[in-house]
Amino acid sequence: MGLFDKLRGKLSGVFSHEGKVDDAFYDELEESLIASDVGASASADIVERLRAVCRKNGYKTHDQAREALRELLADILDSAGDRALHLSTSPSIILVIGVNGVGKTTTIGKLAKLLANRRKRVLLCAGDTFRAAAADQLEIWANRAGVELVRQHEGADPASVVFDAINAAKARGVDVIICDTAGRLHNKQNLMNELNKISRVIDRELPGAHRENLLVLDATTGQNGLLQVRSFAQAVGTTGLVLTKLDGSAKGGIVIAVAETLKIPVKFIGLGEQIGDLREFDPSVFVEELV
Repeated sequence: MGLFDKLRGKLSGVFSHEGKVDDAFYDELEESLIASDVGASASADIVERLRAVCRKNGYKTHDQAREALRELLADILDSAGDRALHLSTSPSIILVIGVNGVGKTTTIGKLAKLLANRRKRVLLCAGDTFRAAAADQLEIWANRAGVELVRQHEGADPASVVFDAINAAKARGVDVIICDTAGRLHNKQNLMNELNKISRVIDRELPGAHRENLLVLDATTGQNGLLQVRSFAQAVGTTGLVLTKLDGSAKGGIVIAVAETLKIPVKFIGLGEQIGDLREFDPSVFVEELV
């Protein structure tokens, strides 16, 4: 199954037969969007906006409605925010956050390799000190990517590991620090407080540095993903998303839901388990595949 096949399959069915652009068509489109994890509220809004465009322009055919939907979805994704990584200061820092099991550590390894290929000197920070062997796993990825690593013992204070990594980066002339963090449930306040502590250390030790807070989100999560994004955005702010497991097993509509509802851009997508399986998100390609 190729990228976005399930999501595309849902929407292709709506446009697969010739017919009128009428209430039945819009109802079927809305149901397909909801079934694809776009969410009820966002789906209803998209359909209403499509109705308005078709009515204004006198569109009567499915082909005309399909093209209008493409433009509408592309506008939604483009309006979510800046998809570029801003890492011009030395060092800059990327804080990688998210719940357990979404693929944070593998994403960090892939991102480290991508930046190393751009001739950035990268340092990984093993800030997940709670999960057994988390630092060992990150060390494997550091070796694969050919980058440096700062770690402490299991159970150490994560903020102190970040502090050490920042000092090491300053001493070694590192361009980008990428910090792993413990997977945490978005509704556990004590864990969110720990993330705040890490954030305060970064602000104190790297004033004026460029910083990205990237939330890793599993594309198969569905609408619960919106709750995760809201919670992390409130806790530390989120500059962008990395959407993982878009290898054909996911419906992928959460991309549109996040952009439409929360105005946070997807910056990268993960397409597999290999170190090169991280891609910059391209809305035009996504929409072309989708509709």
